[in-house]
Amino acid sequence: MCPPPPLLLPPSPLLRHPHLPPKPFPRRLPPTLTQRENEMLPMLEGLSEMVEKVWSDDTTSQLEATVQFRRLLSDEKNPTVIKIIRADVLPRFSDFLSRHEHPQLQMEAAWVLTNIAASDYTLLVAECGAVSRLVELLESANANIRHQATWALGNIAADVPTCREIVLDHGAVAPLLAQFREGMKVPVLRTSTWALSNLCFGKLPAEVQVKPILDIISQLIHSVDEKILGDACWALCYICDGVSDGIQHVLDAGACPQLVNLLMHASANILLPAITVLARISSGDDAQVQVLVENNILNYLAPLLARNYPKSIKKQACLIVSNISTGSKDNIQAVIDADVISPLIFLLKTSEKDIKEEAAWAISNAASGGSSDQIQYLVSRGCLEPLCNVLTYQDADLIYTCLEGLQNILQAGEVGKQGQESTANPYAQFILECGGLDKLEDLQEVDNDAIYKLVMKLLECYWDEEVSDDDPNLPTSNDSAETVETASEDAAQPTEPSASPNERI
Repeated sequence: MCPPPPLLLPPSPLLRHPHLPPKPFPRRLPPTLTQRENEMLPMLEGLSEMVEKVWSDDTTSQLEATVQFRRLLSDEKNPTVIKIIRADVLPRFSDFLSRHEHPQLQMEAAWVLTNIAASDYTLLVAECGAVSRLVELLESANANIRHQATWALGNIAADVPTCREIVLDHGAVAPLLAQFREGMKVPVLRTSTWALSNLCFGKLPAEVQVKPILDIISQLIHSVDEKILGDACWALCYICDGVSDGIQHVLDAGACPQLVNLLMHASANILLPAITVLARISSGDDAQVQVLVENNILNYLAPLLARNYPKSIKKQACLIVSNISTGSKDNIQAVIDADVISPLIFLLKTSEKDIKEEAAWAISNAASGGSSDQIQYLVSRGCLEPLCNVLTYQDADLIYTCLEGLQNILQAGEVGKQGQESTANPYAQFILECGGLDKLEDLQEVDNDAIYKLVMKLLECYWDEEVSDDDPNLPTSNDSAETVETASEDAAQPTEPSASPNERI
């Protein structure tokens, strides 16, 4: 058998929370036999005769017709699947899978079902009784039959969740894991890894043991073959999402050091799944995030942010830095020491809007929790003006986090001016000069109570004399002193949003 066609790179995941969108799976068809249309037409005209042979009691006729069906289905662009479905031969092909005395017939029947499972009629294959027999064929003594059964189950699992659940319910995981053995041919190893990745997608049933799966995958991520490596990384990504404590399971399997090393891989087909797994891990608890820091992930992220890598990879890198920056001041210092801040600020100034937003999260989180020295470093790298521009974005959580960052920067400015001859807050002055004050005043019109109160607090604390007297949101001269005092106290204690925007998963 020839190797599967090339693996298609899945669409770039784009969302920040709660999870990145699922990856549509490639439908791997078995090798296409070159057929001219004038060779296909006689087969279609003889479809009724082929059906008769399939349902006959003569094994030779059954095999001959099954081969003809397989050839018809091997042309990916041939619209004959529906005609074959209507001929009601799927149950017969399913029966052929149990003909252990005729391995060639088993092989051809599995091939036919593999191709139909790669069409829009996957569910019919899953429900025709073939799955249990395909799982049984994973233990066949014939290596080619095992390979074809793996391929068929991979295509079935690649469809809707119902199909994947049918494969899992028939106990496919254990015999599939048994396929991974010493001396496997690369095409077979590719197909098995791909099928295993498909089975890991979504929420795994409680009865499926994750450790044996991870024992295999933690070896596969050291492969030199890109197709094997990419599918193994996607499988880790799915386990992080689809299993209770999935992130910890992946870390316990010892996968983190190699995943970080893969950030140096030359192919985007490997970088994307590897950095996506690491982004999942960065959304875990403090101890799990610390594992990333201890494996020096930040030193690997700096080049990804600074050089010409695909947008999807840059966004994931920004997200990881953002989640690390929500931790301790030590983590923020690690971000600074890795020279990540300057490329982040460059992205915040110059990139497309969606990358700017990811970079804004990272800089805002670092500014929100940084020490005075760390704030001074951020400002020296030019963070203030682009942070002020974030105040015009539509994401309320991001705006609030940015405001918290600006608040911490302004507080550091107050500390820094002590003992200086000038009484002006240098950071407040710069925000005024770059148009940030106008953007803050515009936010008084936003229909968000937490944002409004934090904005009012900043305006009253740092630009009291700059605020316009005719601002309709400020108390009028007829208001009582008690009303003014109450408003001031309310503004000094902003209500937090219902969900913390800082850490993103």
